[in-house]
Amino acid sequence: MNWENLPILIILCLSVIGNNHSVSIAALILLLIKLLGFHTWFPYIEDHGITIGITILTLAVLTPIAQGRISISGILEAFKTPIGLVAIFVGILVAWIAAQGVFFMKESPEAVTALVVGTIVGVCFFQGLAVGPLIAGGIVSLIISAIGLFKN
Repeated sequence: MNWENLPILIILCLSVIGNNHSVSIAALILLLIKLLGFHTWFPYIEDHGITIGITILTLAVLTPIAQGRISISGILEAFKTPIGLVAIFVGILVAWIAAQGVFFMKESPEAVTALVVGTIVGVCFFQGLAVGPLIAGGIVSLIISAIGLFKN
């Protein structure tokens, strides 16, 4: 066995132990791509995977609107309640923080490994979701910027 496969195997084992199907499937697919010799796929997945994943996630979020279960009046109602207004504000904030994470991860590749490890631990053992690296990267970017170690 090639020792460079060990990290993805460890992630696969941890995700199975942590009963996280998303990480298990992702790790297994990546391991199979590697073992089957489709190495040329990795740059495409790395360059476009986040966009594809966000698109699929957005499809899922917009489906109730497309099905008519959420109407224009329902959307407008969100602006009339305190919970709706807080949710809108938090949605805007988190989207902005995630965008900072994308920038930060491109500018600070050394932080990507730590963000990935933190996300894997959060997903496998704390019932988290794998959307964490972008938001975590954004939060790290904001903290680092606040203490003056990174220029946005």
